[in-house]
Amino acid sequence: MSIHYPSLDSINQDLSFFKEAQLLIVTKNQNDDDVQKLLLDGYRLFGENRVQEAQKKFNSHIRKNYPNLNLHLIGPLQSNKAKLALSIFHCIQSIDRKKLIDQIVKEIKNIDFILTKEFYIQINIGHESQKAGVLPKDLIDLYEYALTCNLNITGLMCIPPISTNPGIFFEEMQILKEKLNKNLKLSMGMSNDYKIALKNNSNLIRVGSKIFK
Repeated sequence: MSIHYPSLDSINQDLSFFKEAQLLIVTKNQNDDDVQKLLLDGYRLFGENRVQEAQKKFNSHIRKNYPNLNLHLIGPLQSNKAKLALSIFHCIQSIDRKKLIDQIVKEIKNIDFILTKEFYIQINIGHESQKAGVLPKDLIDLYEYALTCNLNITGLMCIPPISTNPGIFFEEMQILKEKLNKNLKLSMGMSNDYKIALKNNSNLIRVGSKIFK
């Protein structure tokens, strides 16, 4: 695979109509050369699904050369990898349970260097048993728990069901945000549905497969 610049240009064109939205380029399984090209082209906002892959791809050399790099964890986070994740990612988008919050708080108290400054709660918006995320009915409880633990929750993230109109779920995400905290950001929309997400006030679209072909 390599970068498909016409698609990237098209996405940027779509984004130009939505000033509050940003492109997070998903580099899962992509090679180092393509990441380097994107960095040289001025892109700094990236998303990775796995902690150890991100550690290798965005190594200390990359971080030194690109100090304004902004790396997000968008995949599930196991509690035993929380310590490592906190030293790699600027934002963790997959907070979905109290046990994980407890582990993160514990690690923050015990380690010297914490890179992560922001956290998003992942919502299982489609009530799918195979997907991570807190159920909508449990969101307020988890959000309030995170706040009592002084976790800086700045956004909500979702992955809607594939076989259903995503707009329905993006609308529900907006409603949940408004009930919870209208200042939260929304991370929603991927390669196949980012245009719909943008129309539903997404602040962050996570696009990978449309860019790499």
